[in-house]
Amino acid sequence: MNNKYFLLLVFLIGTAGISVAQGTADDYKRAQELRGKISNKLYDVPTQIKWNDAGTLFWYEKNTSTGKDFVLVDPIAKTKTQLFDLKVLTAALQTEVGKTVDERALSTERMALVDKNQLEFEYDGYSWTWNRTESTLQKKEEVKRDRRGGYWGQRYDDSKAEPIASPDKSQIAYIKNSNIYVAKKADPKSERQLTFDGSTGEYYAAHLHWSPDGKKIATSRVRKAEIRVLTLLESSPSDQLQPKLQTRDYPKPGDALSQYCPVIFNLEKDTLFQTDKTLIDNQFSVSRIQWREDSRAITFEFNKRGHQQYAVVELDAKVGKTRYVINETNKTFIDYSGKRYRQDVQDGKEIIWTSERDGWNHLYLYDGQTGQVKKQITKGEWVVRRVVSVDEKTREIVLEGSGRVKGQDPYFIQYYSVDFDGRNFKELTAENANHTAYFNVGNNYFVDVFSRIDQAPKAILRDKDGKAIMELETADEKALLAAGWKAPEVFTSKARDGKTDIWGIIIRPTNFDPQKKYPVIEYIYAGPHSSFVPKTYIPNPSGMQELAELGFIVVQIDGMGTSNRSKAFQDVCWKNLKDAGFPDRILWMKDAARKYPYMDIEHVGIYGTSAGGQSSTAAVLFHPEFYKVAVSSCGCHDNRMDKIWWNEQWMGWPIGPEYAASSNIEHASNLEGKLMLIVGELDDNVDPSSTYQLTDALIKANKDHELILVPGMGHSSGGDYGEKKRRDFFVKHLLGANPPAWNNPVK
Repeated sequence: MNNKYFLLLVFLIGTAGISVAQGTADDYKRAQELRGKISNKLYDVPTQIKWNDAGTLFWYEKNTSTGKDFVLVDPIAKTKTQLFDLKVLTAALQTEVGKTVDERALSTERMALVDKNQLEFEYDGYSWTWNRTESTLQKKEEVKRDRRGGYWGQRYDDSKAEPIASPDKSQIAYIKNSNIYVAKKADPKSERQLTFDGSTGEYYAAHLHWSPDGKKIATSRVRKAEIRVLTLLESSPSDQLQPKLQTRDYPKPGDALSQYCPVIFNLEKDTLFQTDKTLIDNQFSVSRIQWREDSRAITFEFNKRGHQQYAVVELDAKVGKTRYVINETNKTFIDYSGKRYRQDVQDGKEIIWTSERDGWNHLYLYDGQTGQVKKQITKGEWVVRRVVSVDEKTREIVLEGSGRVKGQDPYFIQYYSVDFDGRNFKELTAENANHTAYFNVGNNYFVDVFSRIDQAPKAILRDKDGKAIMELETADEKALLAAGWKAPEVFTSKARDGKTDIWGIIIRPTNFDPQKKYPVIEYIYAGPHSSFVPKTYIPNPSGMQELAELGFIVVQIDGMGTSNRSKAFQDVCWKNLKDAGFPDRILWMKDAARKYPYMDIEHVGIYGTSAGGQSSTAAVLFHPEFYKVAVSSCGCHDNRMDKIWWNEQWMGWPIGPEYAASSNIEHASNLEGKLMLIVGELDDNVDPSSTYQLTDALIKANKDHELILVPGMGHSSGGDYGEKKRRDFFVKHLLGANPPAWNNPVK
């Protein structure tokens, strides 16, 4: 017998052997009902926590067994009172508008506390004021919002814009015939042309910046590059029978980019200073042009193509000298999209800056005049996740960090404060959990909400030093547990290097029986821009619990190549997105199966969307000995086909052989297991042609697979239909069971 077919037979027999009482109609019913059973069953968790402008009061809403409550807290008096009664407010609103008002339509996202007695909110296109002590309602002005929205990647024509007024409003500056002009605002005939070398191919940008003293204008001279256009076919439009074509601006890796050269025109001296082009050559972007407050210079940020150099550049307005204020370089990549932080202090005399130069993301204090590092503010084998605030007067920084506390999950966010010189480092939170803080103005107080995936939330009011002032809420999970829900298990294993901890979670069905065998399904997202395993208390993260109900163990893991650990941990992805941490993920699942023999790692499935779509297909192409079944949604199956910024960030520039080495399309002939591809025809995040080209390559390689094309859908996992197809695919190919006959439901 042909060895290939023999192995297939063994696989099918093995699959059939584990299908007893899993993937049944009862399992489907339980999975379908789960969300409704556990939804809104976690009580007393503060949400929409908001301080008033003065920072003296805050309020929050919480879910209770009888509905929503709204709580007002006075930190000084240490009191909690009802902010308003939802039913009373709704009744008053119904009287005013003359129609039934659904309580759920009262969004608290745009609700604000005016003072202790009044709050403002929006409803039905108007703003309203509710006096909570008098229970009176007042209708105010109509709310007008800019609803342009539009495509996230739209490139706007920066050669045209409205005139920009000078600081004293006496003059206007504008672009005409690709050049810079000024005129007195009261006398359009006073027009004066400042530049004469602009053209349609190399124009002056209309984003004009007046100096604070009104004597100079800054902008950029732009050498324009053609923008690639993505064409999408909407096969089934709702308003007509015939299909429609849609287009999007969509630069891809390797495409030519417009080049920007910042300039300063001095109106008094009639001189033009231009940035030294050798310092900003081959740019990916030039951004954040801004004047110093004393009009002495402009600064901007320069991101070199390939993302191995990122600089803060200064163009002096007196003599036209260009210099690097900060020049950050790296042998792999600078994570400018996820870790860049800059705060200028005292008009640029000092600059607070983030860098991974010592192998961990930390804060540095620069001398803005010499460009030298004055002090490394934070250090150690942990990472700064976010700067919350910088106080120039007290020279104190409040920040989020993770990985500093040994023995804790290294992804847990904790809060700290530190002086500009690195002294007086304070731990503001400490509980072994993931923290989210809500600070008032001045950072005198903050609300600390903390939880773990296996520990219900708690909320505490703390002072600026982290001392507990009031216990606000402790979540009530009794109703959730009574519904049969059980928390995921946190599991750790060693990475491929044998020493680094890899963290993930294990989710079991609510009717779990340790005497059974359960195929394992991994939900993957391995994008290098972040980490993805949930750290807070979520009863049904990404719908994984519902999938587990069908008879699976579902896992999620953060392998090497993802962010929020050391630079070396993330660098695994560099020019190597196909890695996706798979060596770490496979070791993790093997270790889990050694501890829990009911985890059947002979039958492992995997699914994901977007970058997770790329990785889930890569699993069955590059690791077919371990992963047997994959469902991939909207995958960027070849990084040359996807948007420029995300892919060049990790895969580098210029386009090299690494792109082909990581391509699923180039390796389609490797397919051994089962693969389903799902794609929305109007996906303008990841070019859907990436999925079509993979299908083309699979057909040419004579590889069986399934393709689900969802008309009218954009970038998604496939919606309800895609979810049904995904679950059925796993039930059929991992459990060996027949999914329900959906076209002939039992009545």
